Amino acid sequence: MIVKLSKRAKKDLEKLPTFIIDRLLRWIESIDVHGLQATRKLPGLHDEPLKGDRMRQRSIRLNDAYRAIYRQTSDGKTEILEVIEVNKHKY
Repeated sequence: MIVKLSKRAKKDLEKLPTFIIDRLLRWIESIDVHGLQATRKLPGLHDEPLKGDRMRQRSIRLNDAYRAIYRQTSDGKTEILEVIEVNKHKY
């Protein structure tokens, strides 16, 4: 399986802590070894479909603060769109 990074994702990687990049690389390696469907089932990543404006996109949790947003393209490749920092909500 081929995983590619969007221009935005490449730019995001420049600002991320090393341990987050390592986690993302392990996810990509798991896709190469086991395939996307099997990797989606791994419980630690909380792979989930998104809604609204991000319909047809999915996210994985790299940790409590960072998410990788990706989509599967029509040719079967996986494209990482961006890696975002999720702010903690104030209740």
